[in-house]
Amino acid sequence: MNQRMTELCALAALAFTAPASAGECPWIPLFNGETLDGWTPKIRGFAYGENYAETFRVEDGAITVSYEGYDDFGGHFGHLFYEMPYSHYRLRLEYRIYGDVTPGTPVWAFRNSGVMYHALPPETMPLEQEFPVSLEMQFLRGRGDGEPRPTGNLCTPNTNSVYEGKFDETHCIQSSSPTFDSDDWVTAELLVLGDELVVHMINGEEVLRFEKPTYGGPGQTVHNLDPDLVGQPVTGGYVAVQAEGHPVQFRNIELVDLEAADAETLENCRTPAKVR
Repeated sequence: MNQRMTELCALAALAFTAPASAGECPWIPLFNGETLDGWTPKIRGFAYGENYAETFRVEDGAITVSYEGYDDFGGHFGHLFYEMPYSHYRLRLEYRIYGDVTPGTPVWAFRNSGVMYHALPPETMPLEQEFPVSLEMQFLRGRGDGEPRPTGNLCTPNTNSVYEGKFDETHCIQSSSPTFDSDDWVTAELLVLGDELVVHMINGEEVLRFEKPTYGGPGQTVHNLDPDLVGQPVTGGYVAVQAEGHPVQFRNIELVDLEAADAETLENCRTPAKVR
């Protein structure tokens, strides 16, 4: 194990448990609150870069998934990709799922969205691909029926993970988060250390962790996964926010690039801030 990986693994061991040191954590804003600069859509049935019916737009300082221009969802699953790939990083954002579901949306997609990470290059996705080959931090809002519906879950389109020490092909693994029935803003955060460790957090609390993601496993039949990659580690890729038929907003999207960080930055950034 090289020195760099030793430092990052030490960060993982301390993450979310030790008090933060003095100093600023160098968060990089990925979204400027005004435009979609740096972000490119890929919507099922449309070419990469085509923002059908202005599905993705900026409203009130937030990336907004809107279906005002749709008569029917029509299976147009969409993702808005950030322009840079990352491997070792912390990512945090706020989201809220609101309004009414779009006609024709699958039942499972009710009050459902997420952020995809470690995605394969979006420009290589076939026209009819529904989801990027990636890992997903799934965002769910409660149904308001008193039944638990945690958020911050792990879903794995054409990927797998090692969860609780065992290789796991379960497509979606539930987190330990509470259920949020309201349309208030929720803070989500990821600690991603290549294929070594991933931790999901909701409102400042760890809700799920897993290790050693690999390519392959259950998922869609139309995809851009090279068969030679099946079984290989998922070490990095692109970040995207999701559109699955229910209106959702994302704001305050920011990232710390741990690969570019020095030892002092790693020390300063080892503990996420609580909800602002």
